[in-house]
Amino acid sequence: MAQLLFGYFAGMIAVTAILVVALRNPVYSALSLLVMFFHVAGLFITLHAEFLAAVQIIVYAGAILVLYLFVVMILNVRQDDRYHSQWRLAGFVCIPLLIETIMLLSAGGKSMNSGDRPRQSEPLDALATDNTRAIGETLFSTYLFPFEVASLVLLVAMIGAIVLAKRDIGGSETKPLTQPAGAE
Repeated sequence: MAQLLFGYFAGMIAVTAILVVALRNPVYSALSLLVMFFHVAGLFITLHAEFLAAVQIIVYAGAILVLYLFVVMILNVRQDDRYHSQWRLAGFVCIPLLIETIMLLSAGGKSMNSGDRPRQSEPLDALATDNTRAIGETLFSTYLFPFEVASLVLLVAMIGAIVLAKRDIGGSETKPLTQPAGAE
């Protein structure tokens, strides 16, 4: 049953990810991205990472996707016809990846170069720990510096977006409604 759920979620993630790139209408592309985010959350649930599934839905589907839709609406992006020439390049890149995926799936559960070594089972303590606590401790101890760098990059991106938006608003100078006395 777990293999079936994984196959469903992985297949839907792959299909909707392709649709995000392939669809010409940006709103349909964003809706495909929403479906993909929900299936990634489903994949997290099958891995017993409920906190990551909730964060996936709240942060990505709730905030990031809304941001994308606002950008699409603000920029008034229309359909783009430049995608036709890129399909050959996409096929050239994706065909070797598809062949590799088929080879990996045809190997069954066996690793391609593991030989006759037995698999090691997971320790029971790893399953008993709290997911949220483990993520928090890892994020704020081992990965503290990359976390802070990512926050600075997001801050710079936000300031850049504000500057670009202000430039469009401030670029059109308006005349005052009333003229000062003595001016003609």
